[in-house]
This record gives sequence, C-alpha cells and structure tokens, in this order.
Amino acid sequence: MGDIRACSIDHAEKYGEIYAKAFSGEPWNDPWKTEDAVIHVKEILEMKQSYGLEYAEDNKIVEFLLGSSMLFHYGRTFEINDLAVDSAYQGKGIAKTLPDQCIEDMKERGNVGIHLITANEGFLPEFYERHGFGWEKEVILMGMELA
Repeated sequence: MGDIRACSIDHAEKYGEIYAKAFSGEPWNDPWKTEDAVIHVKEILEMKQSYGLEYAEDNKIVEFLLGSSMLFHYGRTFEINDLAVDSAYQGKGIAKTLPDQCIEDMKERGNVGIHLITANEGFLPEFYERHGFGWEKEVILMGMELA
C-alpha cells in the first residue's frame, strides 16, 4: 500500500505528465501536451477552494485527484475536476484509493455532495457507480463551442 498525501503545487510538473498521458489514452483520446496539462493542474491548485490528493508508491507519485468546492443555497459541494493514474499503474486497482479518501474528507468538511464529469462510454461510468456516484436527474451538461 502506498501513501496518500495532500497535493502540492511543487508537484505540478509530475501531475501534468500523468494527466497528459492518461487523458491522451482511452476513453478520452485527447491530444494533451504536457506543458498545457501542467498549466491546467496549476490553475486548479491555485483556486481558493481547491483540494487535491496524490498517491505515491515507493515515493513515486502515480495518481492524483484535484477539485474544488463551491457554496450553493443548499450547501457546499465539491467537484472532482481530475482523477488521473500513471499509465504504468493503470489496471492495478489503485484508482479507487483517492476517490474513497476524498469522499471521507468531504463528509468531514460538511460538504453536502460531490459532482464530477466523465465520459459517457467505456469503463468510467461503471467505475464511478461502484464508488456511489449516480446519474444526475435534475441537471444536464450543456456546452457551446466558440470557434
């Protein structure tokens, strides 16, 4: 078993490497450049209400989870922005470690809910359902391209 620690801005380069590789593969297939992924994770880490965890095996960071919380009329909710596992460690069962810890931490902090956005296909919906997440009935994700 590895170590769970709070994320550190000092590790942003490593998080960016993990992120770029993880999200360039299945099911996302997004062409992330490492330098853009580093900027992405730094922006989340620098948010006032940010929260992050890293998982290390033999002192090597192999997974991280990042997100932030926001207050609504019904209480504070946390949004998981990113969960990424080093591609060399995928399929070994470690991805469940940080979501489980995050859920416990958010309960302790008094959050009323946790949200996330994930792919609508492949293994990810089932992965998150096993951790207690369900399909939202009250909201839908809408978007607009600004090209």
